Amino acid sequence: MTRGFTVPQPVRLTVSDFEVLHHAGALVDHHHAQLIEGTIVAMSPQARRHAFAKNELTYRLRRALEAAGSPLTALSEVTVSIPPYSAPEPDLVLTDAPQGEGYVPVDSVALIAEVADSTVRYDLDAKQRLYGTAGIPEYWVLDLPARTLHRFCSPVSNGYERHDILPLTGPLDSATLTLTIDGTGIV
Repeated sequence: MTRGFTVPQPVRLTVSDFEVLHHAGALVDHHHAQLIEGTIVAMSPQARRHAFAKNELTYRLRRALEAAGSPLTALSEVTVSIPPYSAPEPDLVLTDAPQGEGYVPVDSVALIAEVADSTVRYDLDAKQRLYGTAGIPEYWVLDLPARTLHRFCSPVSNGYERHDILPLTGPLDSATLTLTIDGTGIV
């Protein structure tokens, strides 16, 4: 029996569908393609300011993790699997499963960070809801225009319960990990 619709229905891709397209090379012309709630989203290329801030943040977090003897690893621009419909590629992921096949499993992620220049609103809204709903313990948005860090923690069903805004002029503490970096000079 054929099921009919009175209005055309969009097809939501799953993480597995996205992986097949990715490995087949179907997304090669789309810089930093991500799967967000079943829809493929292409992100804009990175300018120098974004790249510098992302690299500085990654470097500083790596050093702090090493100094603390943490089992976590800082990875930049890696895809995280949030089944069934999302596979974002955040700027930075702290994970205890840095190696292996496929995308980084969501349950291995302790913190995600996005560096935002032109995407601040999207990162503070859609990405914040996505990561909080997925149970990511902590989410950072490095807001380049405002020179601030938005720190989210305490995930709930529609995002995060707690949101702090910190200046990039001194220590930046994780709310969920024993981890501090200097925010001065990241931007």
